[in-house]
Amino acid sequence: MICITNLREGAVLNHHHGKEDSRSLTIRVEGICHYGTPVKINGIAADSDGLHFSAEIPLTEKINTVEAVTRTAYGEFSQKMTVVWDKKSFRRCSFYIDDNIFLFTELAKQRPKRAFDHFYLAFLKEMNEKYGLKVTLNCFYHNDHEEFLLKDMPDVWKSEFEDNAHWLKFALHAYSEFPDRPYIEASKKQFLDDYELMEKEVTRFAGRSSFIVPQLLHWNNISPGVAEELFKLGANCYSEALRPRLMSSPPPEDIPENLRSSAIRTEVNIPVQECMARHYGFAEEILYMNKHNLIFDPEMKIFFYRDWIICNLLELDQIPELFKQVLSVSDQYGNDVFSAGGHEQYSFPGYFNYQPDHFAKLETTTKLMVENAGCRPVFFQNGLLGNTAWNN
Repeated sequence: MICITNLREGAVLNHHHGKEDSRSLTIRVEGICHYGTPVKINGIAADSDGLHFSAEIPLTEKINTVEAVTRTAYGEFSQKMTVVWDKKSFRRCSFYIDDNIFLFTELAKQRPKRAFDHFYLAFLKEMNEKYGLKVTLNCFYHNDHEEFLLKDMPDVWKSEFEDNAHWLKFALHAYSEFPDRPYIEASKKQFLDDYELMEKEVTRFAGRSSFIVPQLLHWNNISPGVAEELFKLGANCYSEALRPRLMSSPPPEDIPENLRSSAIRTEVNIPVQECMARHYGFAEEILYMNKHNLIFDPEMKIFFYRDWIICNLLELDQIPELFKQVLSVSDQYGNDVFSAGGHEQYSFPGYFNYQPDHFAKLETTTKLMVENAGCRPVFFQNGLLGNTAWNN
């Protein structure tokens, strides 16, 4: 058996992992050859020491094949894997806010002279001006809390949204908040109908430049058919994974009485312990993502990335400590990509579970990524998770 031991299929590598120049990223490849025979890696003779082998090889393309080969008395044996060169990589961050519909409902009722006079948009604009924030608002078409459809959103602020489209985008999250996991058993048609509704309305009231392909759908979990259509629409990345996995729903007592019939609870609140990770996820993949933050699937040509925080799930004073740990791991493993998110409703005083410090959580998270880590805000849907070096 021959086995490369220091790389994984789909590893995304940058200047932290080797020596980079304008033409290549030279990396070290290590492994074990149980036959004790000479090994070549991409045609380069490896140095052998007992069963261990190693060689330095150049990566010259965005998507690269690494192949270790040995010839024995019983024939040729090899291992082949795909790795990605994140050329001219830099620290960058993506920020999104899920479940947006209260904003549109209030704009339609209040009709301010400027859309960005609304407290929610005013805050986001302030974050853009202070930190360069770029943010995707993942939206619902229907408001389950107060009857409203996105088709009733006025288009009088269209030019204002277009002027801010370089940092503020809108994407489909789901038709509505309930039921949970709407696309885990949805047909392709159902998903495409929802997508086209959202695209049509966002284009109408905010302009085509304000609409963006989603990088995650409501509750993340989506069926293979929906995933296929999402990729066809141009999605080049997705949060965590496509498969169903253990996630907690709010307990019934935390759901308003008038919404309990539509809030279908499909799983119980169970901590994901080590033994359970083997059954509700791929334990090895989870461990890898926890350290490296992202991975590439060469068959689907999709990057999967890990969110380090969902702001509304932590207390404000916990966020800096968590980021300290995240940054330490990122320094150790050479990660340049950070993703964070929140949920709209926790910023609205009328919401039953309103968090008065939610804006403070969003700002703290943004400031930590931009000022402490030196991240440049990007949209992951552009280039290689916001890095457009390969586009030139």
